[in-house]
Amino acid sequence: MKLVHKDIEKDNTGQVTLIPEEAEDMWHTYNLLQVGDSLRASTIRKVQTESATGSVGSSRVRTTLTLCVETIDFDSQACQLRVKGTNIQENQYVKMGAYHTIELELNRKFTLAKKVWDSVVLDRIEQACDPAQKADVAAVVMQEGLANLVLVTPAMTLLRAKVEVTIPRKRKGSCTQHDKALERFYEAVMQGILRHFSFDVVKCILVASPGFVKDQFISYLFKEAVRQDCKILLENRSKFMVVHSSSGHKYSLKEVLCDPAVTARLSDTKAAGEVKALEDFYKMLQQEPDRAFYGLAHLERASEALAVDILLISDKLFRHQDIATRSRYVRLVDNVKENGGNVRIFSSLHVSGEQLNQLSGVAAILRFPIADVSEAEEDSSSDED
Repeated sequence: MKLVHKDIEKDNTGQVTLIPEEAEDMWHTYNLLQVGDSLRASTIRKVQTESATGSVGSSRVRTTLTLCVETIDFDSQACQLRVKGTNIQENQYVKMGAYHTIELELNRKFTLAKKVWDSVVLDRIEQACDPAQKADVAAVVMQEGLANLVLVTPAMTLLRAKVEVTIPRKRKGSCTQHDKALERFYEAVMQGILRHFSFDVVKCILVASPGFVKDQFISYLFKEAVRQDCKILLENRSKFMVVHSSSGHKYSLKEVLCDPAVTARLSDTKAAGEVKALEDFYKMLQQEPDRAFYGLAHLERASEALAVDILLISDKLFRHQDIATRSRYVRLVDNVKENGGNVRIFSSLHVSGEQLNQLSGVAAILRFPIADVSEAEEDSSSDED
């Protein structure tokens, strides 16, 4: 997703202009839209014309309409998004108040205006527009003197940095210049990893090269991490995976990703955080039920007690038609974040999201047991979309 323009006032009113660039962006847009929003986009309208002789004909014209959103239809198989509403801005082809359906298209901009932009929606825009937020996998494809640092998203590979250092050849009786240059090269690659890879997001870092370069680099990396007391590298050591590539150029990444061992590892990393969080919740529910809560009313009480450590919540709940109910979910997310808790928003298209929806779409692991809240009255209707 590309952010073209963002104009949001201090009272959280305003509008944003976005361009969906891939099918996945339609899912993000579906989660941004709500009934009552204003959507401005290019569309095709069938127009009837009457000639001077009285004969009536029809033609299809492309025009730009602004609709007040009434219904939103998302086809998850085709990743197509249709929005129906009434026209709220003067147009030469469509009367004010007339109904029209816009099908949003890839690479065509649209403008979305809301009466209130809450934190969840703004986070969704940031996530959709920042490729690094979607990159579960990072890779360092290298050879002596050349390294490409790449982020791998579900739809593309993004080159974050290219490191090039001239490495002199070994001379008879002396390898000093070669070794010093190699150390400078490894240091530059290490700094590139720390600068360009977000360890909170990336779940696997592939280090690929021909020969023994990759092994020598990994050895250098963690010796330096110990010497410099670089905790972020030491804590994430298990995320590094060494694999073979035919060269240090970016195109070698394709063969790396086709490696069966890599494929098996990456299948575990996709949505791994969400799946593990849900597994942890079920374990906690069995072993320490006083620290595993679900249901909106119960979690609101736990949040007031500053007890929520990890909040699991389905994106389905933020599409709730009732504004007051939706606001409760947003407020819960904001409170957990403010109190240092971790929030994981699950996609309802993922199997883990479907499981979470069976628990009313919201659950949490608590930092400590709190007083029994089983008497909290759960408004079951508020937990259904």
